[in-house]
Amino acid sequence: MAEVANATQNGAAVADEATTWLCAAESEAQPTISVVMPTLDEEDGIAECITRIKTALAELETPGEIIISDSSTDRTPEIARDMGAIVVEPDGAGYGYAYRYAFERVRGEYIVMGDADTTYDFEAIPRLLEPVRDGTADICMGSRLNGEIRPGSMPTLHQYIGNPALTAFLNLFYDAGVSDAHSGFRVFSRDALATLDLETDGMEFASEMIMDAGAKGLKIEEVPITYHEREGEETLDSFQDGWRHIRFMLINAPGYLFSVPGLVGAAIGGVLMLLAGSGLSVGGISLGVHSMLGGSLLTIVGFQVTSLGVFATVASDPIRRPSDPLTEWLTSAFQLERSAMVGLVVFGGGAGYAVYLASRWIASGFRQLPLVAADVVAFTAIVLGLQIVFSAFFMSTIASARQ
Repeated sequence: MAEVANATQNGAAVADEATTWLCAAESEAQPTISVVMPTLDEEDGIAECITRIKTALAELETPGEIIISDSSTDRTPEIARDMGAIVVEPDGAGYGYAYRYAFERVRGEYIVMGDADTTYDFEAIPRLLEPVRDGTADICMGSRLNGEIRPGSMPTLHQYIGNPALTAFLNLFYDAGVSDAHSGFRVFSRDALATLDLETDGMEFASEMIMDAGAKGLKIEEVPITYHEREGEETLDSFQDGWRHIRFMLINAPGYLFSVPGLVGAAIGGVLMLLAGSGLSVGGISLGVHSMLGGSLLTIVGFQVTSLGVFATVASDPIRRPSDPLTEWLTSAFQLERSAMVGLVVFGGGAGYAVYLASRWIASGFRQLPLVAADVVAFTAIVLGLQIVFSAFFMSTIASARQ
């Protein structure tokens, strides 16, 4: 009985020590660490998460605060308040908005974010905080894919397809250089947060943070973590939320969405037209009029898609601006008059060639038709010229509207 009493007293002492480092809303103590958790009916896991955060603060011997950004209809906020957390209620909906609302109210020099469903072990906060506090990283993320994923904690589709694929997208488009881009367990400094322009409200917020950090040259490090089975019901919609991430990444990288495919298509189209028009053979195969038509179509479509990349860059100011020379030149050196003149020259060349072909046809008594390949070249130039002229006016309209 004495041993049980001593164990109970020791446990209470540890709990008291952990609570000592927690700063309440009315506390005069200045927290060094702010832990932010968005909650939506997490009464099954919130208590364990807060207990683990207190343990981490005690290990660090560093004062901290816990901010719960709550939209629950269950007992989550009551449990959190009873355990010393600060509860705020966002005036808007969404995972990203809940974080942004809470970030405006943090007092700590270092910010920790994570889910309140027990999937992340907040006792690992010291390991994630170390590279940020030492200045070797602006953001430190807990990597589930490089760590341990407990059985039943992550659906197989997410573990082997969804998360790796989304991470590959982010690394390709935004040079993030991470293994688990959608881990929600992150530590970063207030300076890093001030550098980021975070605007999204939904689940794509997790992607936006890494995208913007990569685009602005912030240093990101990862620490392997253990990912646990959640308490409470899953609120993630795998396909809808996954699509939101992909859509957000694509529309904020017009170079990959528009410029690169457009330039590649136009280049292939131009080569096809050149080979078909010159009569040269490729691998013993001679390209004919059908190849000329296909090349014309690719050239026109390629130019149109590339111009969409220019429009998207000018109109939306994306996170990752296109870096290909053509798009950079068009967006930086654009002038309506110059672009319209180029379009008129291309159009005039095609129209002049078409008139020449028509005159030959008339001179032959409407009996000798010109070569179809020559027709394709002339009409391709006419279409491209018109596209350049009207695209120039459209881009000028967009630029004027943004001023």
